[in-house]
Amino acid sequence: MHTERQFGSSRRDVMTAGIAAGTTALAGCIGGTGVDPENGDESGSYTVTMAPMGKLEFDAVPENAFVTFTQYADMAVALGHGDAVSTLFAPEMSGTTMNKFYERLPGVSFDWEGLTNPLQNGVTKEQLYSAESDVHFLDPSYVLTTQDDWDASDIEEITNTVAPWVGSYHSGVHSEPAAAYADSYEYYTLWELFETVAAVFRERQRYEALKGVYEDTLARIESNLPPEDDRPTVARVTLGDGVFYTYHLNTPGFWQAETRPLGAHDALADVEWSGDWGTVDYETMLEADPDVILHLWGITSSYAIADIRQRLESHAAGSELTAVQHDRVVASGMRYQGPIMNLFQLEMTAKQLYPEQFGAWPGYEAGQPYPEIPASEQLFDRDRVASIVTGAGGDGE
Repeated sequence: MHTERQFGSSRRDVMTAGIAAGTTALAGCIGGTGVDPENGDESGSYTVTMAPMGKLEFDAVPENAFVTFTQYADMAVALGHGDAVSTLFAPEMSGTTMNKFYERLPGVSFDWEGLTNPLQNGVTKEQLYSAESDVHFLDPSYVLTTQDDWDASDIEEITNTVAPWVGSYHSGVHSEPAAAYADSYEYYTLWELFETVAAVFRERQRYEALKGVYEDTLARIESNLPPEDDRPTVARVTLGDGVFYTYHLNTPGFWQAETRPLGAHDALADVEWSGDWGTVDYETMLEADPDVILHLWGITSSYAIADIRQRLESHAAGSELTAVQHDRVVASGMRYQGPIMNLFQLEMTAKQLYPEQFGAWPGYEAGQPYPEIPASEQLFDRDRVASIVTGAGGDGE
């Protein structure tokens, strides 16, 4: 039986429809604790352990990484291995969003141009043989649940003849894995998954240093949260054509890594859905009537928050929403977040929900970098993070 590493059991079923096309994935992304990255000779082979795959063998630190969702690219950058990324889901959207955050980290950037989307036309064995990658940052269970022509023997074939798989897609919302992994699947947090990726790249020290920044940030947030009765009701949604694509705030899974620690009241907590996300109409949103609307993907190039506000204001029902009337419809980030993105998204969401405690959110303008935050109101030290990532000194060496 697949185990719950944190937060209890899931209410959700796995989303069986593929999300190869970028627009479907946007409308509607993989966790792990690996063994110590020094498990092996410094210049030779080593192993990393992760459920449901078990022990993964590497001859050397990967130089060519097959990357799917953005969290893996962000992890690679965080560990000083951004150049290893050879593919990326929705590369222009993902890459530009990553760099919006990195703009605030001296010396950190990601070169996404020229990368292809490995999910654009589905995942094939021919594709993986041709890529000749050193590691596949993709959950094999995701492949089995979204691709009709794969089975467990195909997964094993790629492992043995090309490279290991590293990922835990279903840890996103604790959805059900493929039947082949029902007895061996485990759910991981974002930072546990990052630990495994650090083991793959043999970058334990960078991982520990960044985890220290995260723990300091989390402690600062948790110690300053207002009493529960003073916290707002919040809807985490993406506006579609006449509907809202919906996500929860406080449920298990790393898709909620920037909202769950903030403990706000989920305006849609009682609304259930069977897939990884749901949809509600304007009537349901009016019934929930949140104080704040976090528009997921709002900081990406796929949406402009000013346009979202205008659409809501010009809609008969949308204009009646409290969040719209009080100008609290804000640009939220990506659920495909790695450790660097998680730090920024924790900060931005804390300011959006609790400006009195963490300083006002200055707003976000489409196409621009993550906004400048006064040093006294930053929830984590940019120079400290940049130093770790670039290896410029201190914790990063």
